[in-house]
Amino acid sequence: MPPTDLSAERSNQRNAVTACFLGWTLDAFDFFVLAFVLSPIGKDFHRSILEITFAMTASLFTRPVGAFIFGLLADRYGRRLPLTLDILFYSIIEVLSGFAPSYSAFIILRLLYGIGMGGEWGVGASLALESVPPEWRGMISGLLQEGYAFGYLLAAIAYWLVFPHFGWRAMFFIGSLPALLTLLILLKVRESTTWAATASRSDWSSYFRSIFRNWKRFAYLVLLMALVNFISHGTQDLYPTFLQSQRGYRPGTTALVTVISMVGAIAGGILLGVYSDKRGRRRAMILALVLAIVLIPAWIAAPNFALILAGAFLMQFMVQGAWGVIPAHINELSPDALRGFFPGFAYQLGVLIASFSQPIEAFLGKRIGYGHAMGIFAGIVLAAGAIVVALGPEAHGVEFGRG
Repeated sequence: MPPTDLSAERSNQRNAVTACFLGWTLDAFDFFVLAFVLSPIGKDFHRSILEITFAMTASLFTRPVGAFIFGLLADRYGRRLPLTLDILFYSIIEVLSGFAPSYSAFIILRLLYGIGMGGEWGVGASLALESVPPEWRGMISGLLQEGYAFGYLLAAIAYWLVFPHFGWRAMFFIGSLPALLTLLILLKVRESTTWAATASRSDWSSYFRSIFRNWKRFAYLVLLMALVNFISHGTQDLYPTFLQSQRGYRPGTTALVTVISMVGAIAGGILLGVYSDKRGRRRAMILALVLAIVLIPAWIAAPNFALILAGAFLMQFMVQGAWGVIPAHINELSPDALRGFFPGFAYQLGVLIASFSQPIEAFLGKRIGYGHAMGIFAGIVLAAGAIVVALGPEAHGVEFGRG
């Protein structure tokens, strides 16, 4: 490849990864903003924390709708246009969430937001991973997935700096501002050459027959994604509530612990992604999940603040380390002609199955304490996840575009 072509290709790879990373970051920022402000929203709308957690569940519940719609469009019409429309849609809904006049309106907006959130991950991951060489997939996979942790980190910083002065509504306004940058970068990205080479040009009935022919692989991906979503949401979503209500931490301290945990998440996602490039996807995930089980006592029962920080950092290093392998793993397990649809829709069906993790933990937390509830829940789903990963298939390093 001539130097000018090589430079252009590397620029396209950087733009593809950056746009998809930022898209997932903004998605996560909005979702986790809600985790920090459950109590003040409940006070404004005269609802309990348990009732407000259903706003989080609402977003999870509709994510498969977005994955279905935008995934089909991505396989049929390319990755760029559906991803652009999706980011624009959820950015508008994010702003409107800050203007919600009532609990009912807020729930409706969160249902709509879930559609946009569901569409972004699968299309963005397929575009980014189809744009980079196979030997980079694990590292890029970890980087992309930790856009989610980076969004959580930014939400914690916003909670620390913005919420005390401007309240919960302002938290939803600021997240939409970087969306313009994401869209501008995305406009510079070329369409996936893998999609151009392998996209189905037949009618929709032939496309859906191809999906049904691969139903066993799809069913496995749904099971895998259900468990890893139980693990992620079970260890993250109510952790700020645990820190506030059970440990008695103020907003600044809660935000600090969360920031430290997300630094661990980002480090774990990238480092275990690199490890998976060398030693395999399943081995990296199993290692992380088993070590996360060992860390549960330090995560929820540490006797002092320093150990709480260490436990939070290490737990999310392992949890998001396992998650960092997921984009590469499930994209490699997906047929070329279905890669816009398969990973994203399987992921979001897994989200739907796991969407009741917050109410379950909140319900148990009222009775046995948030710490015990999260510890028991995490132990069960981490062990189940390690077993499912160990028994499943792997296509480490498979060449995209072969059919």
